[in-house]
Amino acid sequence: MLCAFSAGQSLYDLLVIGGGINGAGIARDAQGRGLKTLLAEARDLASATSSASSKLIHGGLRYLEQYEFRLVREALIEREVLLRMAPHLVRPLSFVLPHRPHLRPAWMIRLGLFLYDHLGGRETLPGSHAIDTRTHPYGAALSSTISRAFVYGDCWVDDARLVVANVRDAADRGAEVRTRTRCAEAKRESGAWRIRLVDETGAASDVTARAVVNAAGPWVNEVLGSVVRTNSPKHVRLIKGSHIVVPRLHDGPQAYILQNEDRRIVFVLPYEGRFSLIGTTDEPFDGDPAKVEISPAETTYLCDVVTRHFRTRVAPEDVVWSYAGVRPLHDDAEAVASQVTRDYAFDLDLDAAGGTPLLSIFGGKITTFRKLAEHALDKLLPHLRRSEMAWTGGSTLPGGAMANADFEAFLADLGRRCPWLPEPYRLARAYGTEVERLIGDARSAADLGRNFGRGFTERELEYLVEREWARVPEDVLWRRSKLGLHLDAEAKAAIADWFSRRG
Repeated sequence: MLCAFSAGQSLYDLLVIGGGINGAGIARDAQGRGLKTLLAEARDLASATSSASSKLIHGGLRYLEQYEFRLVREALIEREVLLRMAPHLVRPLSFVLPHRPHLRPAWMIRLGLFLYDHLGGRETLPGSHAIDTRTHPYGAALSSTISRAFVYGDCWVDDARLVVANVRDAADRGAEVRTRTRCAEAKRESGAWRIRLVDETGAASDVTARAVVNAAGPWVNEVLGSVVRTNSPKHVRLIKGSHIVVPRLHDGPQAYILQNEDRRIVFVLPYEGRFSLIGTTDEPFDGDPAKVEISPAETTYLCDVVTRHFRTRVAPEDVVWSYAGVRPLHDDAEAVASQVTRDYAFDLDLDAAGGTPLLSIFGGKITTFRKLAEHALDKLLPHLRRSEMAWTGGSTLPGGAMANADFEAFLADLGRRCPWLPEPYRLARAYGTEVERLIGDARSAADLGRNFGRGFTERELEYLVEREWARVPEDVLWRRSKLGLHLDAEAKAAIADWFSRRG
């Protein structure tokens, strides 16, 4: 049972449950509108779906076949917004779509790309065009059976760092952030929510909030049933998406989008310099989302799709790393997993007097998180008797305040000012202008402390703990960076020892 409310108990305008991309975006938007906000995440930030995506900011070309024009338009518009908000985390990427006539005729692809070019008010990304893969450099890695392809523009994103940047901005604006803290119970009392929070040590604390947002992703229905003890007519459908990482399959900065015989698509993306990221699958999932893993069948599926399109054969033994995530899609009763909508839906629950709102989020995709947050706040504010206007569309995230959103110019300037800085590109991509705060008063590489490899120093570890809520080696090696792919066993052990000694 919850403790009785007391005068010393913390009072918030809004409690956000869930530290994935939707919860992070909502907490930032809410705090920026003046709502006193608390974000509670049961694990680490972006520890589930939001660090296990295909790392894309895209309109979703294939969703045009499902007539999801509103979703695609919103996502296409958001590409340009996010490029300006976080030019260090979001960057343009050309996609090559090999043409396989027996799957989709050329006229259909041209029509889809025409809509893709014009539906979302494209500003900076290049338009689509056809290429002859027998003569164009983009065709060098493809099978000799493919002679034609189409090229179009979308964007790459560092998904987990995008989450952290949103939470960092929310905290800088005054929000309270509690990671590794679960919401154990929430109930309405005297016109407010009384909430019991329990941290990883088992210590409990009670807070009060005027409104609650349930952005628990795969656990949204679990929160409704076991924490709030209420029902919703809406549900999430859990779909597993898995990815594999293999040694780099092609030269050049471009990515590939491959059509498969089952009409699904698979991306082949340049990844971490030396690798290719291949994904994703779409499989129904009914287990614990915290324990999801790729299956051997999924690995074989992805390898086979790539082998049919590329000159280089890819086999399961080539995989150097893999990951899987559970997408909490809004259940629209679609029979085929890959056809389930990627759009989002809200369920707003009010008390008898029309107050103490509970807003639950169903579905969504990383590309549209900012717009989802806007819509969520627009739904909540009338019930809180607030009317602050949306503000995030013209904002920048921490690290993104670069002149003309020009990352290359920022990187060049950083190199001129700090020629001693190890791995300036990696640091600039990860932190943007916040790299200045990370460097602090350092004037040489030695001032940054031990270099564990790839320019990953003690100073950066301290920054990740103090500014980004990192608590264990996995947080830094696999979420706030992908250095787990690059560092050797000795370096990883040294990082683990650093955390152990820090306590």
